[in-house]
Parts: sequence; C-alpha cells; structure tokens
Amino acid sequence: MPLERVTSAFLRRPSLLIIGASVLSLALAALTALSLWEMRTDALARARDAADNLSLILQRDIARNIEVYDLSLQAVIDGVREPAMVALPPAVRQLVLFDRSTNAQDLGSLLVTDKVGDVVLDSRSVPPRHIHLGDRDYFQVHRGSANVGLYISEPFTPRVTCLDTSLGLSRRLNGPHGEFNGIVVGTLRLNYFRRLFDGINLGPHATVTLIRTDGTLLMRRPYSEKLIGRSLADAVAFQKRLLTPQGSYVDVASLDGIERLFSFRHIGDHPLIVTVGLATEDIYAEWRQRAWVISGIVLMLDAVFMVLSFLLAQQLCKRLEMEQQLHLLANTDSLTGLGTRRALDSALDVEWRRANRHHTPISVLMIDVDDFKPYNDKYGHAAGDTALRTVARCINDSIKRPGDFAGRYGGEEFCAVLPNTDLSGALRVAESIRTAVLRADEPNAGSAYGKLTVSVGVASHSGIAAADDTVQDLIHLADGRLYEAKAAGRNVVIPRQERPKLAVV
Repeated sequence: MPLERVTSAFLRRPSLLIIGASVLSLALAALTALSLWEMRTDALARARDAADNLSLILQRDIARNIEVYDLSLQAVIDGVREPAMVALPPAVRQLVLFDRSTNAQDLGSLLVTDKVGDVVLDSRSVPPRHIHLGDRDYFQVHRGSANVGLYISEPFTPRVTCLDTSLGLSRRLNGPHGEFNGIVVGTLRLNYFRRLFDGINLGPHATVTLIRTDGTLLMRRPYSEKLIGRSLADAVAFQKRLLTPQGSYVDVASLDGIERLFSFRHIGDHPLIVTVGLATEDIYAEWRQRAWVISGIVLMLDAVFMVLSFLLAQQLCKRLEMEQQLHLLANTDSLTGLGTRRALDSALDVEWRRANRHHTPISVLMIDVDDFKPYNDKYGHAAGDTALRTVARCINDSIKRPGDFAGRYGGEEFCAVLPNTDLSGALRVAESIRTAVLRADEPNAGSAYGKLTVSVGVASHSGIAAADDTVQDLIHLADGRLYEAKAAGRNVVIPRQERPKLAVV
C-alpha cells in the first residue's frame, strides 16, 4: 500500500493512529528492556573477568612467595644432612644455612628442631633460643607421616614475640633410614596477606579472603581481627570452593549477608584458597543509574509519542517555530554554546553596517586561551573542552546587553562584537572577561599563573568609516593586538591605536 494511502487512512481514523502509536511505544519499551538486560549481563561478565584476573594475580603472587620460602627450607634440609656443614663453627654454619631471604619483611624465624621438638638451629640467634615446638600442629603432622611434603599450618601466635599472628611452613627432616629426625619450619606473618589485599580497590563492599582447605579463615579484606582463625567449614559457599581448583559463582556471604560474585582459586597444591568477592550492589551500581536514566527517557519518549498522536494536527501548526529553532541550533557552537563562525561573520556585517549608517561606535574583542596546546597535552582533550566552555561562560556572562554578540572564531579563539560601544567601554568588558576567567580557578600547570587565563586584543571604530575601511580591518587590528598581548606575557588586555578613524589605543 502506498505511503500516501497509509497516511490518509491514519488521518481519517484517529483510533488507528492511537493504536499504531501504542504498538510502537510498547515495541520501544520492549527493545529498551532487552537492551537494559543485555547491559546488566555485560556488567556481570565484565565484573567476572575482573574478579577472575585478580584472583589469578593473587594466586600467582602467593604461590611464588611460598615457593621462594620453600626453597629456603629445602636448602636448610640439604645443609644439615652434610656432615661437613654440621662440623662448621656455629657462626659460620649460621651464615651458610640461612640466606638473607629469611630476613625479608613479614618472614619470621627459620628453625630446625630435633625429633622431640626442641630447636637446635635458629636463623635469628646463635646459640639457638630455647623453644619447644613439639606440641605444634606442624610438628605433629610431620612426625606422624613421612609423605606430607611442605605443610602450611593453622594460624598461631609465636611464643617468642607473642606478636604478629603467623603461619608455619615446614618440612620433615629424615634420618639415614627414613626415620623422623625433626622438622625445618619458617614463619610467615599474616600481615603479608593483609598488605597484599589492602592494595586492592574493587568497590566499597568488595572482599578478598584467604582460607585454608579445612575452612580456617586466614585473612580477609576488609580486615577484622576477630574473624582471623574463624572456621567457615560449614558454610555452603565454602563447600563450593572445595569442588574444583577454580571457579566463580554468585551467592550471599555467610559473614555479612551481602550478595557477591565470588571468584576463587586454589593456590597450587597448597591447602589455601584465595577468593575475590565483588558485591552485586557495586557491580550493578552504574548500570542502575543508567537504567533509571534510559528508562526515564524511554518512558518520556513514549509519553511524548502518545501525546503527539493526539496533537498531530496542532504540531503541524508549529512547523514554523520548529524551523526557527533549527536555525538557532545551526548557528550555535555545540561545544561552547556561543555563536558559530558563520553566525559571527553575519553579526559583524550587520553591526558594522548599522554603526556606519548611524555613526555610532563599534568595538571588537579578540579573545584567545593562553597556553591551550600544552593544556590539552597535559590534561587531555576532555579537560580542554571543559576549559573552552568555562571561557565561553565567562564571555557570555560579561556581555549582557541585548545587542552584544559573542562567537567562536576558531579553535581556542573567540570574538565578541560590542555595538554602540567606544574604546573605554570595550576595555571594561575585556577586563571583565579576563578577570572572570582567572577567577574561575581552572588549574593550568603549564601557565606562569598556574591557572587558565586568556589574552584579549581590543579594537574600536568610531562609526565614521573611510572609503577603504572594512570590518575586516577592525578584526585584523584586534587580532594584531591579541598577538601583542601574547608577546607581553599573556593574561593581559591590550588596546591598539592605529588611524584616527579606527580608534584603537
């Protein structure tokens, strides 16, 4: 069916127009809802990727540090097995057995015990301190089994310092025939994990946890001392983490009742699980804001569309008004809100002719943002656009008479046309613009003033033109004075005196 016949049918049957508008409105709402749902899904997918990547980084960092410390343990085991090493003087043996890595931040003592748990070698003291470790879980585990390998203990408070809750990393010492001869154990302060987790910013409700595979909580961000050592073995969320080496899921945290997206990874073959939890409230915060805005806009558009269906006839009568609005938009710079170059040229031509016809003065201000290219390079183009809008606002606030006009001349340069204004009046307006920009207090580290500034060139014409005078002469005079202002150090207003008929001082 030809478009004309469809249009005619709708115009003859208003109910069809309303029904058609309703169907289109519902379709738009449905498409918007689908798009919002896809945006929500994308937000969750991006959060999942971020959580997975972060848990991987943490897993590798922790595993690497445990591996380094384990190498120190194995080096001590190899050393104490050598009769020549045992025969060395204690001070020399201390230097050979314990390298400087054992003195790193967050690493405690590295100790060697005999088969009853008494310390016989001590990385912190020669002779060794009187410490008995026979009742520690890591000692008893190695005494009971020869195949434990590297064992990571439950958190404990060192007996010597009584400070800094730590983990014990230990290995078994075997005799010539595989019999139990003691252990080598080093302590790792939990503060290492706290500092590692505190450097992560994932949102106000995010968590990062380190848990033993028996459910013991070793560290949590945000930190709470009373939670360290707490058992989470009965939590459903913890049980999920035991099933696979890595994964992610959405669940409500047992500790605080907040729903989170959890991404977890087991740390190698060690009994440790690191988990990153992103609160769904934080994940969807930006999406909710956008959803409200988009939904509001769509609902508004649907309402407008329905109203337009009823008021189509009246809208046709407003066509001329709409054309005028389009003309205004075409002559308005989209960034600054001032006139475009075409509108500026038109205003200059009209006011120049009017000034010469009525013999009234006319003034022109050429305004340029100082050091704008370094400003753009340092702060970025978005900040540069903001700076241009700030300058435009200052210009617009300073020219308040109905006949005054300001436009963007090009780039960071502006031009203001002041009809029926002599030189002294133009200088006052120019100074008002300069000080307004300075008071806007926009930072500009590349400027000698530390702030965003403008330079202004001023030219004025008496309104009595010679035969060869043109409006371009007036523009060129103001532009030349602008360059003088730049040469004079910027952030200044400089007038210029040329010929008597063009009153520029």
